[in-house]
Amino acid sequence: MGVDEDSEQEFKSQKKKPASDDDKRKKKITPGSLMKALMRPGSGEKTPSDGDQVMYHCTIRTLDGVVVESTRAELGGNGTPIRQVLGKSKMILGLLEGFPTMFSGEVAMFKMKPELHYGEENCPVTVADGFPKDDELHFEIELIEFSKVKVISEDLGVLKKVTVEGQGWETPREPYEVKVWILAKSGDGKLIVSHTQGEPFFFTFGKSEVPEGLEMGMGTMSRGEKAVIYVTNKYLTQCPLIPTVESIEEVHFEVELVHFVQVRDVLGDGRLIKRRIHDGRGEFPMDCPLRDSLLHVHYKGMLLNAEKTVFYDTKVDNNGQPLEFRSGEGLVPEGFEMCTRLMLPGEIALVTCPPDYAYDKFPRPANVPQGADIQWEIELLDYEKQKDWTGFNFREIMEDVEKIKGTGNRLFKEGKYELAKAKYEHVLREFNHVNPQDDDEGKEFSNTRNLLHLNVAACFLKMGEPRKSIEACNKVLDANPVHVKALYRRGMAYMSAGDFEEAREDFNKMMTIDKSSESTAKAALVSLNKEEQELHKRARKQFKGLFDKKPGEIAEAGVSDTGDQVLDESHEIDDGDDLDSNGKPATAGIHLQSNKENVPQANAQTRMGFLSGLWPSGRRFFTALGLERCTIL
Repeated sequence: MGVDEDSEQEFKSQKKKPASDDDKRKKKITPGSLMKALMRPGSGEKTPSDGDQVMYHCTIRTLDGVVVESTRAELGGNGTPIRQVLGKSKMILGLLEGFPTMFSGEVAMFKMKPELHYGEENCPVTVADGFPKDDELHFEIELIEFSKVKVISEDLGVLKKVTVEGQGWETPREPYEVKVWILAKSGDGKLIVSHTQGEPFFFTFGKSEVPEGLEMGMGTMSRGEKAVIYVTNKYLTQCPLIPTVESIEEVHFEVELVHFVQVRDVLGDGRLIKRRIHDGRGEFPMDCPLRDSLLHVHYKGMLLNAEKTVFYDTKVDNNGQPLEFRSGEGLVPEGFEMCTRLMLPGEIALVTCPPDYAYDKFPRPANVPQGADIQWEIELLDYEKQKDWTGFNFREIMEDVEKIKGTGNRLFKEGKYELAKAKYEHVLREFNHVNPQDDDEGKEFSNTRNLLHLNVAACFLKMGEPRKSIEACNKVLDANPVHVKALYRRGMAYMSAGDFEEAREDFNKMMTIDKSSESTAKAALVSLNKEEQELHKRARKQFKGLFDKKPGEIAEAGVSDTGDQVLDESHEIDDGDDLDSNGKPATAGIHLQSNKENVPQANAQTRMGFLSGLWPSGRRFFTALGLERCTIL
C-alpha cells in the first residue's frame, strides 16, 4: 500500500498547476510585514478569489495620519472606486494578500512595510515621483463589492458581470438588429444615459451606433440576459448613444438584452441577406434543415422596385398550398435554398437575393426581368429529415441508393456539379455502415461504391479540380488496380493537370488489361498527343527570344495571343449498367467527345495563365526544349 500511496501522491503533485507570478511574489511576505485591523465588519460568507472583480475605495496615509493619496472625493480624490480583477490586474503585494481576507462591505486598515507596497523590488505598479514608497504606510480599504466577471478584452478594458442569465446560446453579431434597455453611469455613479422606459434602444451591430466596448460586451449576451458591462475610456468610441466621451474615464452600462433579429450575410459580400422577422421553434442551428430534407414552405416573391411588385405568392397562386421541395436537388434558386436551410420551423424570414443566385441561373418567371434583384418572404412551415437506413435490409438500401444516385446524375447533366458530388458523397459516407451478407451482395456493393467514387471524380474534373479527381480514382484503383474505367478517368484527370506521362501510362495500361477498350484508349492518346503538342507550341512562342540574347542583354518572353485553350473531355456519369462482372466497362460505355463549348467556368478559372497550367509538367517541358540545365529564377 505504501508504494501505491507514494505513486498517487507523485501523480497528484504532477497535476498541480505551475506557480503564477503572483504566487511567487507572495513567498516574499515575512511575518510582521503586513498587519490588518478591522474597522467595519462586512457581510456574507464568501471572500474574493482569483477571477473575481473587486471594487474598492482606497486611502493611503503615513503612520502620522497624513493622507498621501485617496479615491474619495472628500479627501482629494475623484470619487470613483477602483476596479481590479484578482489574478489578472497588476496589484501591490499587500492588497493581493489582503483582499482574500475581506467580506463585501468591510472596511479594514492594512499596515504595510515598503516591500509589501510600492517599495517592493520589481513592483508591477508604478507611482509618481515624490511618493513615499520607502516608508511604512497605512492602506484604508473599503471593499464595496466583489463578483465573478467575464473578461471581454485582454487588457481588462471591457468586463461583464452577469446579473440574470439569458436563454439559449445564440448571441448577436454583425449585422444583427438588437433591442436593449440601457442605463449608463460614470464610474462615480453619475447618470449619463437612460433608455429604460418607452421603447427599448434599437441598433444594428457593426454600425458604430453604440460604443465599441459596449458592443463587444453585448456580443457575449444571450436573449433575456441582464448584465453590467464595465467599459474604460479606451473603448468609449463616439456614437449616437453617447456623443461626447472625452471627459469620461469609465462607464458602467446596465444592460438587458430584450430581443435581437438574426441578420445573416450569407455570401459574406452583402448581396444575399437573410433577415429573421419571426422566431421559429427550437435552437439555431441544431434544429435547422442543414442536411438534405423535404421542406414545406410558403413564400412570396417580390421585385425590388418602388412598388415591391409581387410576382408569385403560394397562398394566392398555388391554391393556398405550400411549396414542397427536397433540398440538395437544385429544385429552387440557390439563394432561396441556402437561406431556407438556415431557418427554424415556424420562422419567417425576409431574403434579399442577387440575380445570379435567383433567376438568372434558374427558370425565370415571365414577370421577372433578367438581372433583377429579388426579395422573398419565406415561412418554413416544417421539414422532414432524410430517412436513414436503420432497419433496412440490403435490397432496400440499394434501391434507395439508386434513387439518390439518379438524382446526382440528373444534377450532373444539368451542370450542377457541386450538388451532384454532394449526393454521391452522401451515399459513400452512409456506405461505411453497410455490411453485405454474402458474396453476391458484396460484389454489388463493391461495384456500386466504385461507380460512386468515379462519379465524384467526374464532378471534380468538371469543377476544375483534377488533383481531387485523381484522388477519387485512386480509391478505386487501390482496391482494384485493373479497373479500366478508373484508369481512363484518372488518365483524363492527369491530362487535365498537365501530367502527360502519367496520363499516357494509364491509357496504355487500359489496352493491356482489356483489348475491347483499345479504341477508346487510342482516341484518348490522340487527344493527349495533340494537347501536349499544343502546350509545347504555346511554350515555345511564350519563351521565343528569351535565350537568344547575348550575355548582359535583357530578353522578354513573348506573350501568347492564342489564349489558354483547354481540351475538355465530356465524361458520362456512371449509372452502373456499363460494367461487366470484373468492373470493366464495355467499349461503348466510354465516350470521348469534344465539348469545347461547355468548358466549365471553374475549370477555366483554375488555369490562371500559361505558367500555372504548365508547372505540373515543368521539368518535362524544359527537357523537351533542351533547357533542362537552365535555372528558373
